Amino acid sequence: MNNFTESNLNNSGSRCYPNADVVTKVLPTMYTFVFIIGFFLNGMNLWIFCYIPSNRSFIVYLKNIVIADLLMTLTFPMKIISDAGLGNLQLRLFVCRYSAVVFYLNMYIGIIFLGILGFDRYYKIVRPMNNSSFQNVYHSKIISALIWAVMAFISIPNMILTNQTVNQTTNPSCAKLKSYLGIQWHQASNYICISIFVIVLILLLTFYASISRKIYRSHQRFKRGSNAGRKSTRNIYSILVVFFICFVPYHVCRIPYTISQTATKGYSCQDQNNLFYVKEMTLLLSAANVCLDPIIYFFMCQPFRQMLFKKLHIEDKLKETEKTFRVSSTQPGLV
Repeated sequence: MNNFTESNLNNSGSRCYPNADVVTKVLPTMYTFVFIIGFFLNGMNLWIFCYIPSNRSFIVYLKNIVIADLLMTLTFPMKIISDAGLGNLQLRLFVCRYSAVVFYLNMYIGIIFLGILGFDRYYKIVRPMNNSSFQNVYHSKIISALIWAVMAFISIPNMILTNQTVNQTTNPSCAKLKSYLGIQWHQASNYICISIFVIVLILLLTFYASISRKIYRSHQRFKRGSNAGRKSTRNIYSILVVFFICFVPYHVCRIPYTISQTATKGYSCQDQNNLFYVKEMTLLLSAANVCLDPIIYFFMCQPFRQMLFKKLHIEDKLKETEKTFRVSSTQPGLV
């Protein structure tokens, strides 16, 4: 998440502020919509998954994504209130020290698990006869715990080292609250997180290419499509769609934005503000991941679909409609 109202030094050395209406009205309003939808969907997802046993590895991974999305969603209200200027300085400090760190922690945990889901689909369709520890339920729980532990180890120091005192009359950026060691750790953790994104992106593209090639060869050999192959393609395609919509734009624009923040010349105030707006809108797309992940649950997890239909009584209604149609079609004179 961004700092409060970020300001930068332009080439002339004067302060450069983005449009206040965008920062305090437009962005908080959009985050509010994402929060309402995300909280409802992830609350329902958690409720549905509570009735689904963790007897398969990909269900374990999906449950971890649900937890990460829900924790990420719960950070939105504090950001909304802080950015809208409705909270006091202590709330703003809390956003910098804790909720922003939790936001990014769960965002990158979600990215890692999307990569693992892609790997799980890859093994299922490309190497169905091979056993992988990623597909063992016991091992998948250990892997999940390790991912949370490692990412917490990377992120928690950003909370601890954001420990500088500030003047009550000022409105500091999050960077101003960090000690020298805190800034160094923050930069290092940023590089690690960007590396995680790049690795997962490359792996997902590799997995998808391998699955497509496998399905194509199967089609050529048997002169017909494989239902399992088409299903697996659809499953991993849903992962790619969510991944590209939510995370690729933010990481693409993050590089020029970071350069603009550290460059001593070459960026006018307007350039810096435009990059800030693009960065904030793409970060909003990353936040919207909490609303799009249910697409993956629905397409990838048949037990989730069945339990969802059961809890919403959709399956019973479909059966009643089908039964009525069969009875009607047997009546003479009816088309």
